[in-house]
Amino acid sequence: MFLISAPKVTMLRTTRPHRARKVLLITTASVVGVVTLALGVVLTVGGIFVPATYLQPWAASYSAQFEDARLKVASQALLAPSGHNMQPWTITLDAADSDVLYLFADPTRLSPAVDPLARQLLVSQGTFLEYLSVSAAHLGYAATFDLFPNGEYDETDLEASMSALPVARITLAADAQAVAPDFDALFLSDTNRAPYTDAPLTATQTDQLTALSRDGATLQVLSAEQDRAALAAFGVEGTLIETEFAAATAESATVFHSTEGAKNDARSGFAVEGQGTSGFMKYLLQGLITIVPSLNGEEAGAKSAIAMTQAGVDHTAAYGLISTAGNTRTEQVQAGMLFAQFSLRARSLGLVMQPLSQVLQEYPTMAVPYQAIHEQYAPHGETIQMLVRVGTPTVEYPTSMRRDATDLVHIP
Repeated sequence: MFLISAPKVTMLRTTRPHRARKVLLITTASVVGVVTLALGVVLTVGGIFVPATYLQPWAASYSAQFEDARLKVASQALLAPSGHNMQPWTITLDAADSDVLYLFADPTRLSPAVDPLARQLLVSQGTFLEYLSVSAAHLGYAATFDLFPNGEYDETDLEASMSALPVARITLAADAQAVAPDFDALFLSDTNRAPYTDAPLTATQTDQLTALSRDGATLQVLSAEQDRAALAAFGVEGTLIETEFAAATAESATVFHSTEGAKNDARSGFAVEGQGTSGFMKYLLQGLITIVPSLNGEEAGAKSAIAMTQAGVDHTAAYGLISTAGNTRTEQVQAGMLFAQFSLRARSLGLVMQPLSQVLQEYPTMAVPYQAIHEQYAPHGETIQMLVRVGTPTVEYPTSMRRDATDLVHIP
């Protein structure tokens, strides 16, 4: 019997595919390694390993660290929505009466480009007061407010007046009958910019919301097709004008924070959460725009804002309008209180909202649509303080930065 060995040429042919596969595997592994390293760098820059201390106030247990009831309620009141999320509040605890505190507007947190008359800042004082009222009721207190107890501001020296004159004297009194039906809504995101479902508001939802109107401020909930079309157009026009107003975009840029570290330092203003971004994508986007700032430049930001507004108004079931007979500082605060109550009750009813109040801003280039919306929806000389879109959510929106409660306390 003869044994015939395989030709050597066969072995040469089989080694070539092995070498090719080995090169391919090495190349693939190298690419994956580079991509993984780059992704790690981007996520690290975006703050994936940084604790989000700016979200601590959203925990229901956050207020428990304070023994003083005034600090307990203030620590939950600071969850209230505010213009540009500036949270323009300071409080002073009355040294002689442990049931009394004073709310002041913080003149260091003005937004002069988009809010030149500080109207929105005063509306924001009202949202704080309403949230405080709900928090107090949950703790078994009735909160009463004496607005501008030392007189209204000197408009010729507004910033000094804000520092010297309180917006409200707040008194807490034990009340076993106090109820807070919307307390759980305090801890839900106050703004949802996403498109909503096409489901209309029910008659019950509309009735409960419109019933919130109070002395000094009224709420309309408008869902007719012609109103939705008109108010959608005002919302888009206001956004477009604001994005073309250089002072406004510059002002927004100064309070936009693109990393977790920056947000922990600022704890107010804007971040990528405002676009609904959360989880892994939040850190990825933060890292990318930190490394490549042009991704969030003026042109890119304007296109994004307009597109989001257009997508939102295309899917909106109803709009809310909050108006006051005049436009005094007291009425502005009352409008803010109504807006906060509207926002909380809407969330209790399974609804969400987004303010579209750019068209109500008082700088010169907004004058034409400002006049137009008032002619159409405030024909008797009222001032429209808030324009809000309302509907059933399609997605949950993340919560935004909040200041530490102790940072609000001012010791005169």
